Amino acid sequence: MIEQWIQEIKKECAPDLLGMILVHNGIVRATSKQGKPVGAMNLSCDRPALDQAVRRFKNTEGIADIRVWINEGNLKVGDDIMNVCVAGRFRKDVLPVFQELITLIKTEIVREVEL
Repeated sequence: MIEQWIQEIKKECAPDLLGMILVHNGIVRATSKQGKPVGAMNLSCDRPALDQAVRRFKNTEGIADIRVWINEGNLKVGDDIMNVCVAGRFRKDVLPVFQELITLIKTEIVREVEL
């Protein structure tokens, strides 16, 4: 999926707007942030909120494209949670949007319940 996104972005975006592509692949860890073992998690996503966030961030100066995939349902350790791809002109344009979007997804859009 990520390789396909990169190829599509390179093909579809204006070359003067495309200087970097950042990719995030979130994976279910074996331990929580608090160090407790994680056997699995149940994940859900607020799709309308995700679509709205992507639209908002795509309109940011210097951003050429954004792609997001969220894996919903019962996930086990090692499963992909999400893929996020942000493309734009320069690091100064892409890095803040990349970080803010991932934080927003993790804190407001995705709901996770460790099992």
